[in-house]
Amino acid sequence: MAIQKIHHIGVMVSDMEASITFYREVIGLELFKRLNLENVPPLAFLGFPNAKETTVELVEVKGANFAEEGRVHHLAFGVADIEAEVERLKDLNVSFVNENVNTMSNGSKNIFFYGPDRERIELFEELN
Repeated sequence: MAIQKIHHIGVMVSDMEASITFYREVIGLELFKRLNLENVPPLAFLGFPNAKETTVELVEVKGANFAEEGRVHHLAFGVADIEAEVERLKDLNVSFVNENVNTMSNGSKNIFFYGPDRERIELFEELN
């Protein structure tokens, strides 16, 4: 098995600015970057000072009514070879959110699949 670590936790938020302020001022994380992509909710990536790794990914969902226990959007695990992991998961009859690995503009790759209670899990291969 080639899953290496938890890569980040995605948290759904209703107000991106308030959430960034909270995670910076209360938790002590730094804002690494923000993304506004087509067909994807606004995203913000935060992590611990002097670290290069994202710890929390904020996913802004306007007007959402979240269940009290439903704010975690996904768990992301870092992998070295996403294609090999996808094949391994297919052999285990895992249900995928999307069928194809997504390649981002920076060359990193990801894919989402479901856990046993339909929780969203992401495999993420960083571009080295």
